[in-house]
Amino acid sequence: MKKLVLSAFALASILAVSCDSEDDSAEPGNVTVITPGGGNSSTTPDAAGTAGDNNLDYTKGTPVDISAWTWRNANISASDEATENLTGELTADRTLDANVIYGLPGSFIVQDGVTLTIPAGTKIIADAGGTNVFIAVLKGGKINVQGTAANPVIMTSENSNTGDWGGLTICGKALTSAGADGTGEAVAEVGNFAYGGSDTADNSGSISYLVVRGTGASINPESEYNGISFYAVGSATTVSNIAVIDGADDGVEFYGGSVSATNLYLENNEDDAIDWTEKWDGTVTNSYILHTQNFSTVVEADKDNGNPKLVNLTAVSTVGGTALQFKKASGATVTNLSLTGYDKDFDIKDANLFVADNVKVDGATAKLK
Repeated sequence: MKKLVLSAFALASILAVSCDSEDDSAEPGNVTVITPGGGNSSTTPDAAGTAGDNNLDYTKGTPVDISAWTWRNANISASDEATENLTGELTADRTLDANVIYGLPGSFIVQDGVTLTIPAGTKIIADAGGTNVFIAVLKGGKINVQGTAANPVIMTSENSNTGDWGGLTICGKALTSAGADGTGEAVAEVGNFAYGGSDTADNSGSISYLVVRGTGASINPESEYNGISFYAVGSATTVSNIAVIDGADDGVEFYGGSVSATNLYLENNEDDAIDWTEKWDGTVTNSYILHTQNFSTVVEADKDNGNPKLVNLTAVSTVGGTALQFKKASGATVTNLSLTGYDKDFDIKDANLFVADNVKVDGATAKLK
């Protein structure tokens, strides 16, 4: 069992943070978090270290206001029926027609040098074909999703059941710690697509007002498609106002790269809402996560630390569970964090690999004793 100590400058309280059993490499350790300032605590400190208590005592931030995010509720209607399919490889620039409902019976792959433009209000209905059904943008390709608050773009299966299809995968030329020596290139676990390079400011297009439902098809017991997978996507790519709902795996996952995102709504994704690895160093600003069904974590951070930033993160659970989880030497700078209803607010999985100063919450630094 880990112990979490929080204080206002010199004042410290000893709290318990227990490890879950998923990672056998986790070792007992002590974490000290110095929290400057003070203010209202999000939890009641548990000096006895009772397992299961909501035991991270931090200064709770202001929740993200999503009252105007009505676009997140967009979905297809019972009468919607696809009249044209998206299939195979896209080898020339194409703009879809918002007046056409598109079917996705299999894979649709945007090739290098090609741009797919999806105008506001477009609906794409995926077959419930598991890992055979997905949209992918390869290195050098671009996707421009041009949704609006009044007319978001929708990508969903007919019934939006978890795991129905593979979701959206974007591969870029930015840095990844998984990249091979000399080329910086790696191979994605989904589709075996190549990704990564040396162009931090690579541009894979733009995504605005996109709602994705029913993703997370399982490749094997260790790998699944996410709602949206960002593989070494560069900082010139813009991502804002996206919702991923009812996914069998992660809502969004960043595999290296420097892409940032603003206004994320992530509801009932069964693994992690926000996941990153391979030294991703972007920023997520204004994210709202809702859990009313079983899940893994709000945030899973893994491997090398690129010091990504989470600004204005709100997460609410009605089923307990774990909020922020950091594995190996990962970390993040977190500003304005609001957590409600979780059994564990903060979890260090690998105390033996944890690097001091890698995790900061509103200026507080987590350090192993």
